[in-house]
Amino acid sequence: MTGLLDPAILFFVFGVFAGALRSNLEIPPAIGKFLSLYLLMALGLKGGFALAAAGLTPAMLGSLAAALFMAFLVPALGYAFLRHRVSHFDAAAVAAAYGSVSAVSFVAATQHLENLGLAPGGHMTVAMVLMESPAILMAVLLANAARHASRAAIVVGAGQAALSPGAGAGGTPLRGILRESFTDGAQLLLLGSLVVGWVSGDAGRAVMQPFAGDLFKGLLAFFLLDMGLLVARNFADARRASPVLIAYAVLGPLTHAAIALALARLLGLPPADTALLMVLSASASYIVVPAVLRHAVPEANPSLYLGLSLGLTFPLNILLGIPLYTWLATAL
Repeated sequence: MTGLLDPAILFFVFGVFAGALRSNLEIPPAIGKFLSLYLLMALGLKGGFALAAAGLTPAMLGSLAAALFMAFLVPALGYAFLRHRVSHFDAAAVAAAYGSVSAVSFVAATQHLENLGLAPGGHMTVAMVLMESPAILMAVLLANAARHASRAAIVVGAGQAALSPGAGAGGTPLRGILRESFTDGAQLLLLGSLVVGWVSGDAGRAVMQPFAGDLFKGLLAFFLLDMGLLVARNFADARRASPVLIAYAVLGPLTHAAIALALARLLGLPPADTALLMVLSASASYIVVPAVLRHAVPEANPSLYLGLSLGLTFPLNILLGIPLYTWLATAL
């Protein structure tokens, strides 16, 4: 209840309510973009400051290894489950969205942990960066394999390759698609802020406290209000999805979080890091991955991977998942 009564979460609920009423309340896109960039910069700085204070230890490297393992495992499990229930392209796209991560969920979880007096390591911001791109890589490769198999069936006996190596959708080079995912501006800002915080250390923390600390809570609430309005607009797309996909959007994240919990316990990770690993594994991307998939896998239906991740999984994680994962990480 403490988590649900947090002002930032209540503004998210209010945004969903206002959107459901079809109110004309709207956050201008430019302001929404600024809020997103601010949160990423503040998050990166916080992670860098914490990393500078603690340094890199074997335990931290274990957390990063666990994050990278989950980044490959989650999309693989999702594709294996979905490929016989939807088209291979939709299966690859949905698996990529759920294999990647939500920075907003990570920010909200970090704030929730700090409210409880738990201090996650700054290296978990690095973990989030590491988990962003493997799912995109797997989706592109799976989509290319599906195209190759489909066209090979058409030209069987002709002795010609249906799709040249390294090509993406519509002749777009795989190299260009991967470059877009790795050099995405939001991801670069997060990584750059992390480096700035790491290099500047305690002196940088003192200078940036009014910006990255004092303003953070209020701007997070403003951003979550905007996200609530966006969730309300995408809920209809999620509701039109098949029951199997709806079940995956609800139960898949819980399964991924349970696997992350078991892995964290096996590696002996601290509770705060365990909670963030569970949040990252259970979250789904609705910004970076959908933007890349529109070019990389145009055969997939955007209303599926965007509607499910934003209309169902994101609000469930914000309202119920983050408190649940935190409780499990600290209680078990």
